[in-house]
Amino acid sequence: MTKTLYVINPNSNTDVTAGIAAALDPLRSADGPRIECVTLAEGPLGIQTQEDVDRASVLVRQFAELHRDDAAGFVTACFSDPGLHSIREIPGVLALGISECGVLTALSMGLRVGVIAILDISIPRHLRTWAAMGVKDRIVGELAIGRTVAELSDRKATLDAMIRTGTTLRDTCHADVLVMGCAGMAPYRQLLQDAVGLPVVEPTQAAVAMALGRLRLGW
Repeated sequence: MTKTLYVINPNSNTDVTAGIAAALDPLRSADGPRIECVTLAEGPLGIQTQEDVDRASVLVRQFAELHRDDAAGFVTACFSDPGLHSIREIPGVLALGISECGVLTALSMGLRVGVIAILDISIPRHLRTWAAMGVKDRIVGELAIGRTVAELSDRKATLDAMIRTGTTLRDTCHADVLVMGCAGMAPYRQLLQDAVGLPVVEPTQAAVAMALGRLRLGW
């Protein structure tokens, strides 16, 4: 039986899941594991606070426990990587988080990384991650667009805010590669890259690409 690489959207916003699924289409192949994007209906509408992260972490672990036998692996598709370290405690389970993978990918593409967050309240949480990863000196700036997860569906307003923020990271912080700091931004990667003229990493694509490579190589 072909196993499934589960890409877990730990919030309950199905529009976000649909955007993630579309962004992953270039990575699907007939000879690879099935990629399934799932929405945790019990999760918060958007993961924006530490309380949201803590709540989602429990749900992510529960999902992984329920599906571990048919899973090729799990990707936590939220930039706070809720539940990632808990899943990694399950023996023999491949677990990747989009925050880790997005930044690691960016580090291979440029020297100075800029991150576009959704809200200011998210940034201290991300900074703790960069410090734990030992890469904070390579993150030259993280700025928020001031929009909630639900508000990301307003395409014009969201893209305009992302372009303004990306331009500031480029011109003021001197970033030479950008990471989108929310899975809900997935539909805007190419448009943002074209507008700011810098490589832009969509972190769920980065995490799934890493997962597929590890599965093929048996790592």
